[in-house]
Amino acid sequence: MTDTFRDNAGLPLAGIKVVEFSHMIMGPSCGMILADLGADVVKVEPFPNGDNTRRLNGSGAGFFPTFNRNKRSLVVDLKSPEGHAAAQKLIDSADVLIENFRPGALDKLGFGYDKSIARNSKLIYCSLKGFLSGPYEHRAALDEVVQMMGGLAYMTGPTGRPLRAGASVNDVMGGMFAAIAILAALQERSKTGKGQLVRSALFENNVFLVAQHMMQMAVTGKAAAPLPERISAWAVYDLFNTGDGKQIFVGVVSDTQWAAFCKSFGLEHFLSDPDLQTNAERVTNREKFMPAIRVIFDGMTLPDALARCEEIGLPFAPIAKPQDLFDDPHVTQPGGMVDIVLPNGTPTKVPTLPIDFNGQRLGLRYDIPRCGEHSAEVLSELGYTAADIEKMVSGGVVADDATSQKDEARKLA
Repeated sequence: MTDTFRDNAGLPLAGIKVVEFSHMIMGPSCGMILADLGADVVKVEPFPNGDNTRRLNGSGAGFFPTFNRNKRSLVVDLKSPEGHAAAQKLIDSADVLIENFRPGALDKLGFGYDKSIARNSKLIYCSLKGFLSGPYEHRAALDEVVQMMGGLAYMTGPTGRPLRAGASVNDVMGGMFAAIAILAALQERSKTGKGQLVRSALFENNVFLVAQHMMQMAVTGKAAAPLPERISAWAVYDLFNTGDGKQIFVGVVSDTQWAAFCKSFGLEHFLSDPDLQTNAERVTNREKFMPAIRVIFDGMTLPDALARCEEIGLPFAPIAKPQDLFDDPHVTQPGGMVDIVLPNGTPTKVPTLPIDFNGQRLGLRYDIPRCGEHSAEVLSELGYTAADIEKMVSGGVVADDATSQKDEARKLA
């Protein structure tokens, strides 16, 4: 392929209109997937300062710039009659509505499913919540909450020390499953002409993630141990120290790989050992060969160990930190990341969706939106005149980009 990114004019979801009422990660990640695929996603943000996720710091500082590219920002006071009417027009013209606020929040504003579908029978209404139907459905939830109650934290940390996964796995996957449901509902609508309610939830996503461990219990009759204490399914599936103070993960997961590993690392005598002829036997008799393997890696530098493992085709990995990926030669290949500008004006890059189409990745149409950057544009498309929009801005109903930049300048003064 000569082009890194797909042509923005011919993206799969071009022509699909999405209105997004969301914050944090789960809803925005769903909206971003649809936006990257070509949908026109209008992010409706609260007046006057927009999505509170914009102002998170610490571990939340990366949320907004990661999950809000390719969207347009409309900042509007939904509790005002004029703002409410504008949002209603937007919903009436939409193909999809996404929301991930607390249960009942949009109903109180008059934008719940029943009222919305009554006005727009083709609308796909997607709610992303903590729980699907059941005794927990009215509880508040966070990724950490469902990891703790759903067994994932137990599996990640050692016994007595449950540990959440180091990324927002349920939020992101919950957004992915919501996008899958939306795409399925759009396909069904093409046959029936009717919209519907689809939902995705953090807890059920977490249950799906740990299902393999549930099934391990069903199949073996033995409970799955936390991963730090697990009996590996493979003879070599471990982290090794190298002589230069680094670490490498190496997996040997087939008989072919075991033979290649032993021949390359001078361990041919293990190939004739009657106790090590199958993977199951090697798992049971790891004490026979693991000390020798550790000594070998301890005598190598990390670059040498990486090169050797790649040469013989083993699964292997250096231990990287997230910030290291900015310089990873594979991540930085054309198409792996897109250039964006952070709200503070700093240019950076953000990873693209991990899919391609005929070798082409999905690129950038809109940078991370400034608060209210597209308010006037979106309202104009809904039929509001320039005078109408100016009246809404001056009346404190809508915040546009000019208003936001003036407010920011005042803060910096």
